[in-house]
Amino acid sequence: MYHMRLKGGHYDMGLRFGSLAAKNGKRLLDNVPYPLTADRVEFANACIPYYQRRYPEVLEEIQGIADGQGCDFYALCVPLLSMYALPPSAACSVFAYSDDNAVILGRNSDFLPELKKLNSNFIYTFDGCGYDFTGNTTAFVEMEDGVNSEGLAVGLTSVYPLKARPGINGGMLVRYILEKCADTAEALTAIKSLPIASAQTITLADKGGNITVAECDCQDISVISPTEGSHFVRAVNMFTSRDSSLYDGVDNLLSEQRYDTLTAVLFSPDFRGDIDDATALLSGKRGFICQYDKGSGFDTVWSVIYDLKKGEIYRAEGNPGKSPFIADTRFKL
Repeated sequence: MYHMRLKGGHYDMGLRFGSLAAKNGKRLLDNVPYPLTADRVEFANACIPYYQRRYPEVLEEIQGIADGQGCDFYALCVPLLSMYALPPSAACSVFAYSDDNAVILGRNSDFLPELKKLNSNFIYTFDGCGYDFTGNTTAFVEMEDGVNSEGLAVGLTSVYPLKARPGINGGMLVRYILEKCADTAEALTAIKSLPIASAQTITLADKGGNITVAECDCQDISVISPTEGSHFVRAVNMFTSRDSSLYDGVDNLLSEQRYDTLTAVLFSPDFRGDIDDATALLSGKRGFICQYDKGSGFDTVWSVIYDLKKGEIYRAEGNPGKSPFIADTRFKL
């Protein structure tokens, strides 16, 4: 996993990242794992006005990256703004747990193992224009999980898009929340107010113990809280608030099996919400969650735990069934 610290304003941070990547021989557009078709170009261009109105800072960062790479701004927007809204998508598992003793969010990121060396962890320190945060991504600019300086943690899972509409995609929604929201309530307000392009679940947990999942796409938003008597929420690559028959024939990469594991373990009376419990769950010691067959073309490429009570972050940079969870002390909650 590539590690990067960025400081300052959006354009300057983008310029630094793009320039360093170019200096190290990395042309970002050469590493996009899908063809940049005419449909993607058209969709991304249609999304730009939504970012100009609601999230112009991120376009400034993309411009900085383009200048550092010596490439066209619009060419860089194509993969970044069409991501998640158009297939293919990643397959991930997320849970949040909250009681009097613990508040944690854990996430497995499942993606293409041949691209795992491109996976990145970023630490953003803003020059007075947003909350500092650390996040992980299979790309850049957009984030797939993270935690900010206010103690708000976020985790994304993609859902097959039955319909897409120009707007802000899942990874950019996570980035927006980390940068601009202090707690779960503010994050939900943002999700409900922003024009959404793609289909996804967004799991939220704040240091006050407020946890929830937003299942959202360009048509609808459902907010799922812990059921009575439980202390958790969980999400995989499907909507639980909609008729599952809508997704007949869609390969959701064993989502039902992963969801059942999360449910059984989190309902178990011996789950206390500590790091040992979370690592055992995410590493597959309590049931199927990351044990993909090699022939599937997918694997868990990192796993992360945000302990909001203790202010600690643990990450396994690889499949957690094989790679150890190591404390990351560089970002202070």
